[in-house]
Amino acid sequence: MTRLALALAAAAWTLLCPAHEVRPAYLELHESAPGEFSVLWKTPMQGDARLALEPAFSGPSEVVVPKTGRRASDAAIQTWAVHAPALRGQTLRIEGLESTMTDALVRIEFADGTSWTQRLTPRQPAAVVPLRDAPLAVAGTYLQLGVEHILTGLDHLLFVLGLLILAGRNWRRLLATVTAFTVAHSITLALATLGLVNVPQSPVEAVIALSIAFVAVEILRARQGQPGVAARSPWIVAFAFGLLHGFGFAGALSEVGLPQGQIPLALLFFNLGVEAGQLVFVAAALAIAQLFRHLRGGWLELVPPYVIGTVAMFWVFQRAASF
Repeated sequence: MTRLALALAAAAWTLLCPAHEVRPAYLELHESAPGEFSVLWKTPMQGDARLALEPAFSGPSEVVVPKTGRRASDAAIQTWAVHAPALRGQTLRIEGLESTMTDALVRIEFADGTSWTQRLTPRQPAAVVPLRDAPLAVAGTYLQLGVEHILTGLDHLLFVLGLLILAGRNWRRLLATVTAFTVAHSITLALATLGLVNVPQSPVEAVIALSIAFVAVEILRARQGQPGVAARSPWIVAFAFGLLHGFGFAGALSEVGLPQGQIPLALLFFNLGVEAGQLVFVAAALAIAQLFRHLRGGWLELVPPYVIGTVAMFWVFQRAASF
């Protein structure tokens, strides 16, 4: 496997992607009585300013409890209550969304136990609330969220890239390593999302960065003829740190929440989306390595661990400073 090609891919991805997924806006309406909805509206912050986004329905609705607001982490949260006797069939628009790079996840829970979940984007800032419940829409929405989270989560991708380098061109080792990482982060993603395990998110993010730095050091040791446990058995490290990365995935999922009554479905398809995105990245990295397989040897072998390790340590200090 050509290490230089993989390093170039990582460097290019660093320029194109943030270390974490793009945080979406989140709108939730809960019907407590016919036509009576409590509203929760969460929008990302840019510094001390809230993104200028506002939900609007095409039909009649009346605010019956005034808005109250607070700030939580990197988001502004507003709550209020509305009277909307005929919400089904109306068009919901997130005003201002078309001028941003942010998506908006919408969930409406009705008093009869049905719900509607939809993802709005700058290209599609509006949608019609359907007359009937649509579980397939929930599956599709969370599948797409999972794919986007892993493909824009550079920290997770750099860890996977390091594992690929450690596994080398041994396909059996490669398969075992990727499978171990998948199984591990699926376990902790489910446990944390279902509330069975609670871990502070800030320390988790810092230790995730440390796990990437550890893999980079292990690559360097292997280059120097002193392979450690990660080089000899990369699937062990993949599983151990995969448990940690699962908590990171759970933190991203908690940003948008899960639809009541359809939690298993949403969790399953979010995880499937993460796995699909991971497979896309692995396939792309291996294809690039194959194209540049003739560029090997000498100092080129040291480029990938130094690129990965430098970025990882930057994140360690950055995230530790936010405690």
